[in-house]
Amino acid sequence: MAQGLPNTRFNSAALVRALAELAVADAVEPRQSFAERLGAWLGFKDALALYPALNSSTAAATAALAAASPAANAAALRAELARMRSGLAEGIAAADAAERGGGDPAAAWPEALAEAAAQAFADPAKPDFSPLHRHYLARQRSLAGGIAPLRARARAELARQSAALKQLATLDAVMEQALAVREASLLAQVPVLLGKRFARLFEAHGAQPAVELAGAGQDDGPGRWMSPDGWPVRFCAEMQHVLLAELDLRLMPVAGLVAALDTESTERE
Repeated sequence: MAQGLPNTRFNSAALVRALAELAVADAVEPRQSFAERLGAWLGFKDALALYPALNSSTAAATAALAAASPAANAAALRAELARMRSGLAEGIAAADAAERGGGDPAAAWPEALAEAAAQAFADPAKPDFSPLHRHYLARQRSLAGGIAPLRARARAELARQSAALKQLATLDAVMEQALAVREASLLAQVPVLLGKRFARLFEAHGAQPAVELAGAGQDDGPGRWMSPDGWPVRFCAEMQHVLLAELDLRLMPVAGLVAALDTESTERE
C-alpha cells in the first residue's frame, strides 16, 4: 500500500486516490496546469465549438426566466441525483456488510460480481482476471448509460433559467462532447490497472509458505478461495471500492450543474 501520498488538488478525486493506494497509479501533482492539459486534449473543432459558448453575452435579458421555481427544480434534480447514485451503487455493492450471512463475503455482492468471481477463481491455482475485467467494463457501461440522461436533463433545466445558467449548460454540453474520447480512454485504463493489482496479489499469495496459508485459512483447495481473509475476497472488495469512486467521479458534472442551480435559486430568494 502506498504511504504518505501528497495532498493534491487536481488529483484529489477519490478514484485517483483509490488507485494510488493500491499502488497501481501515480498520484503526484502533475507538472502542467489544468488549463495546459485541457488545451492539449482539445482539437481545433472543439475550440471552435467552445468559442461561442465562452463568449456569449450573459448580459442579455435575465428576466426571461422559467415560470417554475428554480428552488423546487433544484431540489427535484438533487433528489433524482441521490436516487441515481444509490441505484448505481447497489449494482456495485448490493448489500451492507452487516447483511452478510454465514460468514460468506459473496452474500453482500451483486449477482453479477459473484458470478464473475466464481469464474475468475474456478481454478484457484490459475486464477483468470478476464471475467472480472468484463464485469468492470459492464459496470462502466451501466454508469455511463445511467448518468448521461440525468446530465442532459440538468442542462435542460439550467437552460430554462438565467442567461448565465444557459451559458453554463451550453458549455457543459460542448465539454462533454469534446472530452468524451479522452474520458473513455482514461477510464478504460482503470480495469487494466486493476488487472496488475490482481496479478500482484496472486503472486504474493503464491510466495507464502503452504503452512502459513493453511494456518490463515487460505489454502488452495476447492471452494476455499472465498475465505474472508483470502486475497480474492480482498481484491473484489478493492474493485468495488474503485468502482464506487469512479461512480462519484462520473457524477461530478451533474452535481456541479445542480449546485449551480441551487446557487441561482438562493440568490433569488
